[in-house]
Amino acid sequence: MSKINRKQDALDYHSQGRPGKIQVVSTKPTNSQRDLALAYSPGVAEPCLKIAENKDDVYKYTAKGNLVAVISNGTAVLGLGDIGPEAAKPVMEGKGILFKIFADIDVFDLELDTKNIDEFVKIVKALEPTFGGINLEDIKAPECFEIERRLKEEMSIPVMHDDQHGTAIISSAALINACEIQKKKLDRIRIVVNGAGAAAISCTRLYVSLGAKRDNIVMLDRSGVIRQDREDLEGTKAEFATNRKINTLEEAMKDADVFIGLSSPDVLTTDMLKIMAKNPIVFAMANPNPEIGYDLAVRTRKDIIMATGRSDFPNQVNNVLGFPYIFRGALDVRATAINEEMKIAAVRAIADLAKRTVPEAVNLAYNTKNLKFGSEYIIPKPIDFRLITVVSPAVAKAAIDSGVARKIITDWDAYKEELKTRLGVDDALLRAVTNKAKSSPKRIVFAEADNYKILKAAQIVKDDGIAIPILLGNKIRIQEIISENELDLEGVLIINPLEEIEKSLMYAENLFNKRQRRGLTLFEAKKLMRDRNYYGSSMVQFGEADALISGLTRNYASTIKPALQVIGIEEGVNRVAGMYMMLTKKGPVFFGDTTVNENPTAEELVDISILLDRSVKKFNISPRLALLSYSNFGSNEGEVPEKTREAVKIMHTRYPEIVVDGEMQANFAMNANLLKDNFPFSILNGAPANVLVFPNLESGNIAYKLLQELGDAEAVGPILLGLKKPVHVLQLGSSVREIVNMVTIAVVDVQSRQENVSEEVIKRKGIFNRIRKPAKK
Repeated sequence: MSKINRKQDALDYHSQGRPGKIQVVSTKPTNSQRDLALAYSPGVAEPCLKIAENKDDVYKYTAKGNLVAVISNGTAVLGLGDIGPEAAKPVMEGKGILFKIFADIDVFDLELDTKNIDEFVKIVKALEPTFGGINLEDIKAPECFEIERRLKEEMSIPVMHDDQHGTAIISSAALINACEIQKKKLDRIRIVVNGAGAAAISCTRLYVSLGAKRDNIVMLDRSGVIRQDREDLEGTKAEFATNRKINTLEEAMKDADVFIGLSSPDVLTTDMLKIMAKNPIVFAMANPNPEIGYDLAVRTRKDIIMATGRSDFPNQVNNVLGFPYIFRGALDVRATAINEEMKIAAVRAIADLAKRTVPEAVNLAYNTKNLKFGSEYIIPKPIDFRLITVVSPAVAKAAIDSGVARKIITDWDAYKEELKTRLGVDDALLRAVTNKAKSSPKRIVFAEADNYKILKAAQIVKDDGIAIPILLGNKIRIQEIISENELDLEGVLIINPLEEIEKSLMYAENLFNKRQRRGLTLFEAKKLMRDRNYYGSSMVQFGEADALISGLTRNYASTIKPALQVIGIEEGVNRVAGMYMMLTKKGPVFFGDTTVNENPTAEELVDISILLDRSVKKFNISPRLALLSYSNFGSNEGEVPEKTREAVKIMHTRYPEIVVDGEMQANFAMNANLLKDNFPFSILNGAPANVLVFPNLESGNIAYKLLQELGDAEAVGPILLGLKKPVHVLQLGSSVREIVNMVTIAVVDVQSRQENVSEEVIKRKGIFNRIRKPAKK
């Protein structure tokens, strides 16, 4: 190997896998002497020389760009006070875990044994070459203000004291939304801030930045109301001293609109609540026990909006909604600071997210059916996975716009995709399918609309612009479920087949004409139209809906039978089949047949394979089919390997354009190196198979369910293949997310069929025009 190549190998080894993503040695190969030589001496010298030439290359060749220091001296730990740096370490380690879980940021926690401001600043400043950002934590006031101010002035990486700004940002988002619900204006509200520590000062400053008036704010410390005529006022407290002639919390609470508690438990009484203004807002954020209990407060004032720092009550003001995503956005543009513009951008983004439809995964996590913007939901829940793609881009954009970014993001969609990838939710295919569905929503009829899950999914696809829902069922019962769960399905068409006499008769006559020589009478056809699956299938057949979704509460056979009888099998197709799209960490893999054909013959396996190949192409994926068995290319005899082998032979002869091989075992199909080493002649050599054709229904069904449970893969399906028009059958008991996924697939299925028809029409017109065109004389 040449010297130049060795240098490049060393640089490649140490370079980041993607911008800002840590790639320490343990994530790179260390299996050979060559790997170790690249990791350390002599290979490590190459990135060292590059960084020496250009210090900014430290972001390219090291973990700095994704590394934050969480630093404390243990002088204000939680509500425990000055307990020392050693006792603070568990909190700092916990903070590091939250950074990693919620934003994929790596952390070193550092506990400093000093209370001297100069010494603290000197130590932290000296660490700048190592870290991409500094999170200060649990440092008492007023020293924390001076420490942060000096570090921000003297360092060129983001520095934030989360106890101050984290609480300020989250409570500000909550305050904006609470004011909107209570019909109050920020510039007019009268605010009482009980507490004058770091968090209280920072919160109040941010409220002012957002529009609150200083003259409308009263702040209290342990001595009572902070008045301008008080002697020996500290600079930070003097900032919010009032000229009002009041002394106590009770006096301050008279006609107050907002109470901000960052103080001690049980200092706010019910009598004080009663003298507040109409529609009061109370943020009692002392931890672990608030200034007034949640239940007591809402029992005392029915018109109150109440928030606490506790997770067991609604509206938890939790810093984890902010700091991971603020640092993520700051790191990703290599910001030199976290400034006011970035904090306000975070506030606005968090406040706005609370107004959007809540994902079902969040509802499930909190054991509720329908979290919705209102008095008990004014800020998002901490586990809302959308936070990283909403808050971090907002912060990054604010950094760029305010001039503190050293790296400019131009493709924001790509950036959001990268953020999703960081958290291991890289369902890029599903997102691409969703975007395609949104480009041209279709009418989807739901046969089981008297079910909460169906109605919730219908609301989501309507709100997200994926589909236009049509609901089948008893109108009164459907409206009751909508009202009980506060769903928003205004304007959605609801049809009760039992009330549609003329349509049912038309549909019944159509079914009778199709099935009269199969033993079906007109009377029986009319009776069948009372079944919503028959009625819904007929709507699709007559073009009054584009696709049908059903199967949540009924078995597969009873759901697919009406579609087969009413709509029928597509021309040129011999049978229907079921396919699952398995979203795995290694990318999507398609399984078939998993739902319909119990024990297909060789010819039937060919039919299924053709359906799978054609369907996978609709997702803009080049299918690579492996027909599975317990045998590899004739290594065993038996019914399964023989029919699988015959199916492959037929396909190679009749359909040479399809990339397919077998029979083979599943591990060889999914491991390209294993296949190449043992069977170099295989057509699939070069990359793993992405379509697995199972020899029977039993094996396919078991495989997808095992992968779903043990392999941490998401199953999208079953996707029904081979019908003339789109009908898709849900798994019995599907989740809301699974229903939404199936609706999305159904919409894209309709789009694909319409595109194919349009292409065929254009082709036929071209031929027709050529026929009509007179020959040249």
